[in-house]
Amino acid sequence: MATATTNSTVLPEAIFNVEVKNHELLKLAYDAYLANSRLASATTKKRGEVRGGGKKPWAQKGTGRARFGSSRNPIWRGGGIVFGPSGNENYTKKITTSAKRVAVRQALSLANTAGKIVVTDFTPTAKTKDAVAFVAANAANVRRVLIVVSEKTPEALRSTANIENVLLIRATYLSVYHILNADKIIITPSAVEAVSAWLTKENGEEK
Repeated sequence: MATATTNSTVLPEAIFNVEVKNHELLKLAYDAYLANSRLASATTKKRGEVRGGGKKPWAQKGTGRARFGSSRNPIWRGGGIVFGPSGNENYTKKITTSAKRVAVRQALSLANTAGKIVVTDFTPTAKTKDAVAFVAANAANVRRVLIVVSEKTPEALRSTANIENVLLIRATYLSVYHILNADKIIITPSAVEAVSAWLTKENGEEK
C-alpha cells in the first residue's frame, strides 16, 4: 500500500527559498511551455487551393454588377482564405536552460512559501485505491495535486493514471506550468535530491 509517512527531509534553501523580486521570468517560462506544447493543426485553403470557380460568374461588362473572375474570390462565401494558417506555423518560444532553471527555482520557492509542498515517501502498489488513499492523506480538500518522484515506476504510473486532477511527474521534468497550476505538491525525498542536483547545474557542471 502507498505509504503516507511524513519525511524530515530539509528542503534546500537555494532551491525552495529563493527571493522572487518579480514574476517576469515566471511569465516567460509559463508562456514558453504552452507555446511549445501547441500543435499547428489548423489549416485553411487559399484562393488557388479551393475547388471550383473555374468559370467566370457573369460577363465582364453589361450586367451592372461588379467584375468577378471566380467564385473562389476571398470576399465570396466559400472562397479562399487570405493569410490563413497553413499547418506549417512555428509557435515555439525559446528560453535558455539557465533561465528555465531559475524560473523553476522561483516557482518552487513560491509554492513552498504558500505551504503547498509536502515531502513524504511514496511507495505505490499498482492499485488505484491505494494511490487515492495516499493523495487523500497528504492533499485533502485540494483540486489539483502534483506528485514528484525521482523515477516513474510501472506501479506508480498505473496507480495514478486514472485519478482525476492528479499528475505524476519525474523530478527532472518539472516545469513552471506544472508547479504554478498545482494546489498541492507531494515530493519524495529522493525527488528532492534529484531536483537539487538538476537545478544547481550550470552549463552541464555542478556549482
